[in-house]
Amino acid sequence: MSLLITTLVTFVTFYSYLLIIRVLLTWFPQIEWYNQPFAALAQITDPYLNLFRSIIPPLGGMDFSPILAFLALNLAGDLLRTLARLPFAQGF
Repeated sequence: MSLLITTLVTFVTFYSYLLIIRVLLTWFPQIEWYNQPFAALAQITDPYLNLFRSIIPPLGGMDFSPILAFLALNLAGDLLRTLARLPFAQGF
């Protein structure tokens, strides 16, 4: 159980870094998202971000949905870290 939780925490951390890169790259409008490696990054991160874009549409040309996406991902990471500290997660 501990290995599973540790793997999930690592995945959430890595995915957070990918989201940060994706959001920072949107500040550069000359990037062509159809070329690699940008297309791969968009394919990995856009489905998750689109969940939150349907909740919070862009307001005034600004997309605030990544804020909610980061909040949800950090909440999931904190929950997993808390679960990793519980006695039942330590194994036999």
